[in-house]
Amino acid sequence: MNYNNSIGVFDSGIGGVTVLKEIVKILPNENYIYYSDSINNPYGDKCDKEILEICDKIVQKLINNKCKVIVIACNTASAKAAKFLRAKYLEIPIIAIEPAYKMVYDYEYDKPTLVMATKGTIESEKFNLLYEKYNNHKTYLYPCVGLADIIEEGNTEKLEKYLKSNLGIYAGKVENVVLGCTHYPLVQKEIKQVLGNVRFFNGAPRLASYLKQILEKENLINKHGKNGKIIFIDTSDKSVEKEERFYHFL
Repeated sequence: MNYNNSIGVFDSGIGGVTVLKEIVKILPNENYIYYSDSINNPYGDKCDKEILEICDKIVQKLINNKCKVIVIACNTASAKAAKFLRAKYLEIPIIAIEPAYKMVYDYEYDKPTLVMATKGTIESEKFNLLYEKYNNHKTYLYPCVGLADIIEEGNTEKLEKYLKSNLGIYAGKVENVVLGCTHYPLVQKEIKQVLGNVRFFNGAPRLASYLKQILEKENLINKHGKNGKIIFIDTSDKSVEKEERFYHFL
């Protein structure tokens, strides 16, 4: 099953639904293929070579399904693979999410900030260039090892225990929280219960706006369709359960 001229969106699981949700808001008439690679979740704990190989195979599949543009809805994949993929697939626009640290610089520069991201994202060259450029010198970087996996699993008890034991030390110390993994906006409420009344930043709304600009520039906007459809693909043996949670969050 495929839709010609779809927008292909991929992530290491269902977390990228937080990106797709923002895209659909401003591009409701497009068709989408969402590729949830949860069998390889989380990407943040993998080596660069493995991430490149995984992402390359996914992009090939999306291109074979006639996607007109590809969105990398995973911060780790964006940080590690976007440059490589753009160089290899020159014929198709590839749009990549990135942690919204610049937004802190733009709107809340002088406030103490916590960046939550995977280990892979925080250690990546791409993120470090961004961090050095916009550093407010009041920022904590926290690699949330295993958090995306817990969110993907949907175990609320395990999630609550993880957040309390790992983020509790920042309660009352930070006012901004950068959600540097697309899974994390799914548990904003739970994060707030631990950290208090913080302000969240994530890159999804800006990515959606930028994607629309690219589609307009390349004359790729679907001007004839109404209420586009979404194909959901999951690589794990829990695809039915994943699909239910995906549409719930969407």
